Amino acid sequence: MNKKRLIVIGGGAAGFFCAVNAAQLNPELQVIILEKSNKLLSKVKVSGGGRCNVTHACHNIADMIKKYPRGSAFLKKAFHHFFTTDTIAWFNNRGVELKTETDGRMFPATNSSQTIIDCFMKEANKYNVEIMMNKEVKQLAIGGGQLAVGSGQWAVGSEQLATSKGFELKFADDSILQADFVCIASGGYPKILQYHWLAKAEHIIDEPVPSLFTFNMPGNAVTALMGVSVENVQVKIVGSKLLESGPLLITHWGMSGPAILKLSAWGARELAINNYNFSILINWIPDFNENSLREKIQQLRFQLAAQKIINRNPFALPNRLWEYLLLQSGIPVDLRWADLPAREQNKLIRNLCANEYAVKGKTTFKEEFVTSGGVQLNEIDFNTMQSKKHAGLFFAGEIINVDGITGGYNFQNAWTTGWIAAKAISGLEV
Repeated sequence: MNKKRLIVIGGGAAGFFCAVNAAQLNPELQVIILEKSNKLLSKVKVSGGGRCNVTHACHNIADMIKKYPRGSAFLKKAFHHFFTTDTIAWFNNRGVELKTETDGRMFPATNSSQTIIDCFMKEANKYNVEIMMNKEVKQLAIGGGQLAVGSGQWAVGSEQLATSKGFELKFADDSILQADFVCIASGGYPKILQYHWLAKAEHIIDEPVPSLFTFNMPGNAVTALMGVSVENVQVKIVGSKLLESGPLLITHWGMSGPAILKLSAWGARELAINNYNFSILINWIPDFNENSLREKIQQLRFQLAAQKIINRNPFALPNRLWEYLLLQSGIPVDLRWADLPAREQNKLIRNLCANEYAVKGKTTFKEEFVTSGGVQLNEIDFNTMQSKKHAGLFFAGEIINVDGITGGYNFQNAWTTGWIAAKAISGLEV
């Protein structure tokens, strides 16, 4: 009897996790991974500065889902099938120990993403998963339907659903592969028309926009402080409710770091509408507001009266940043605390608690591009990750409209959805 065939489209985190688990759970399946490029697990390789931020040390689903700007309700249900604790156990059972850092991020104990890649390749070899490189799908044939493009959404007519059994995948060289089951784990696409090959899947695609990006500030004097990092700041987008805290890094193009990246994720759609032109307010010392800081400075004027302000940085800010903020406040380098005029004092308070910067554009965060958008979640069964429109068609990872902030959350989405799809496929009649 011929084996039934599962084709996984995408050689990334979700694709591999689906493929190796399906192959292990059901040895009667023939499993093939298709990767359109000549690189496998590319995001796994670069994640966390080459260490791979596998997941986050959060063991409470209610807390975990707060880290996903889109898809939290869907994941709340999906996490009951496969959660962070399952991820940790899965890797431990395969000889990969994970360690937790102080901020909750989890990495392989080796501090190398190659450990995760080697684990997946070993599993693929062990369970005879076939990998085809440079194999970009140009068309997924399921059945009838006509392509239609609309504003903000992309879909095809659903007058005729697929009636034939199985799937046919066509490639650029006109070669064809057939499959009994297909799991689409191709990642997110930056442009709506890049989903064209999914036309006959008849799913609505929520308009993709970038998530997890840094803020550009061309020509701003603050970029001269490139390399300066502050352990904890509060950043607010002016004219919105978007507010985040965490470490901030000043770069030669603007600002980055977890506080900025979290803001970019939560504001992905709003900032795209504004074409990435907006202003932010930074509180460099979030333990203070303007009123409490005014009281603190009054104390400092007496305690440090004879000392030069530039030489006594009472808020543990990086010295270069402290000097920059004094300069921006019009405070001379030789001014003593006792002689600080009211006008300059007020400027310093504002610059410490509500320092405003104009943002003009964005930069992708290293190579860890994440997309807000993808296949609409109400068209996917969270218990199986199967399409509600086509039996045998599954989705996993970033192709669906789920994205998290930085910190291992996007990989956990990949593991969870990949596992659920694998388990469902392995249990289907073969």
